[in-house]
Amino acid sequence: MEYADQMLRDVLKRTRRIAVVGVSLNPVRPSYYVARYLGLKGYDVVPVNPLHAGEQLLGKTVLSGLAHIEESVDMVDIFRRSEFVPEIVEEALAAFPELQTIWMQIGVSHEAAAAEAEARGVTVIQNRCPKIEYQRLFGELRMGGFATGVISSKL
Repeated sequence: MEYADQMLRDVLKRTRRIAVVGVSLNPVRPSYYVARYLGLKGYDVVPVNPLHAGEQLLGKTVLSGLAHIEESVDMVDIFRRSEFVPEIVEEALAAFPELQTIWMQIGVSHEAAAAEAEARGVTVIQNRCPKIEYQRLFGELRMGGFATGVISSKL
């Protein structure tokens, strides 16, 4: 799927609070380091994983599901296989009437669930990573040890 850079940039700029569904406590797992990165960038990250409910991750208590989040979130970032997307989208739409974005990680997509969310006015991004897009769109991508666009006189 193709998404305009400006649309992705707008989503990342308007988002403040992100529920990361399927987050892992293992620091080598993508869901862990994406959640950590987003937190370091100033987003309020809410970890969600029923297998780790009650445990601590990055200074936050992991919740068992979206319905257990007390305040609304702007984005639900899904780190689950595609077959689990419909139930996650359904729970997200029920829990957060003001939800702005459903973001499905690389390798995750579900057209019917996406259409349902879009029909409710929610922006849906599939098969992308917010960490990668943030780095790419805001000039933080590293190439060969140097930030993109930076020229070093010590080469």
